Amino acid sequence: MTKDILVLAGTAASIGFIHTLTGPDHYLPFIAMAKARKWSLLRTAVITFLCGIGHVLSSVVLGFVGIFLGTVVLKLESVEAFRGDLAGWFLIAFGLVYSVWGVRRALRGKPHQHLHLHEDSGHHSHNHDHTSEHAHVHDSKRGPSLTPWVLFTIFVFGPCEPLIPLIMYPAAESSVAGVVVVALVFGIVTIGTMLASVFAGVYGLSWVSWSRAERWSHAMAGGTIFLCGASIKFLGL
Repeated sequence: MTKDILVLAGTAASIGFIHTLTGPDHYLPFIAMAKARKWSLLRTAVITFLCGIGHVLSSVVLGFVGIFLGTVVLKLESVEAFRGDLAGWFLIAFGLVYSVWGVRRALRGKPHQHLHLHEDSGHHSHNHDHTSEHAHVHDSKRGPSLTPWVLFTIFVFGPCEPLIPLIMYPAAESSVAGVVVVALVFGIVTIGTMLASVFAGVYGLSWVSWSRAERWSHAMAGGTIFLCGASIKFLGL
């Protein structure tokens, strides 16, 4: 391995870390959904890892296709920009729909009183909400959640913009090993940073009391995802 490839691998590690940390869409959706849907830490880690794999691998595949076809970097970057727009709009749409569903669920789940009259013993009242009223029926028949698959699809469309120029340089030098090393380093650092950020966020939220706001957790998760999409589309994050 040449000195240039080692330098490029170090650059890939630095850029992968900064690219992930400065892009809230890499971790906030997982933190929000883990809290709202009460995912275990293992489930959260697996979903984050698989989405990270799809996120990095899609750009690696595009890069290799570009190398094979001899496509110039500018053309590949325009494709990545288009994919970035798609990912942003998908996050906006998913976040908006999920937020509306969460608000509806929260309003249905608002505790209220029902008064019952009895001929022999007067009357009594009790608190209940329409969300938990039939929870035992729906929970027992609930199928696999589509949410992880939606997130995975969005992250497959989401590009790793800095990766294409990084792997094109060693490709121009006809170094297959260099391409693999750079892509591997970038992927490991990116996914590792995603996991670390998600773990930190989930752990931090575990110290926050959500007893009064818990029924709004889905709405807040949808709003968070919507804002992540908006930050990509309109702020370029």
